[in-house]
Amino acid sequence: MNTPLSPTARPRGLYLLTPDDADTARLLARVAPLLAGTTWLQYRNKTANDALRREQAHALQALCAGHGVPLIVNDDAALARDVGAAGVHLGGTDGDIGAARALLGPAAIIGASCYDQLANAERAVAAGASYVAFGAFFPTTTKITSSRAEPTLLRQSAALGVPRVAIGGLTPDNAGPLIAAGADLVAVVSSIFAAADPVAAQRAYLACFQDPSA
Repeated sequence: MNTPLSPTARPRGLYLLTPDDADTARLLARVAPLLAGTTWLQYRNKTANDALRREQAHALQALCAGHGVPLIVNDDAALARDVGAAGVHLGGTDGDIGAARALLGPAAIIGASCYDQLANAERAVAAGASYVAFGAFFPTTTKITSSRAEPTLLRQSAALGVPRVAIGGLTPDNAGPLIAAGADLVAVVSSIFAAADPVAAQRAYLACFQDPSA
């Protein structure tokens, strides 16, 4: 059963994904200044072992709770449950949405990577996803991907009734048309965390949501 977010709580803005960082204290120090402008934070670390992932997820959950920002854990519904996170994001091979919903409960935010296929989004919502993510829209170095999503997917998926996330190679210069096409959130990693001034980079993304043309 689909569990959509209520219209009054429909998220809009920046969906920030954490960079791979083995130093938990440094990771928290990098994330903390950005939480004021972040709608959702996703904990994603593809290089950490289980112990480090648990340590970092616990620490980020405490930090996010203090700022009123929902934390979403990448790939691991059990870890999301154990640290009290708001939800989980599942890729195409990262687990069953229905099982994650049963584990995390009806209020959890469960996201699904739908790549460049509307049919993936339809199946995900039918299985209980709270939001769908499409991408990559542009070339990206964050992960290897063979799919290239088109803005029309954002328009076509409006009828699903859940928030839509755009991801993959987004910059403040190319995010505006995707927001105009229907993206509720833009997901970003390196273009903020690798920036000389991450807070300024974040402001540039947020300005895309204020632009009437977006």
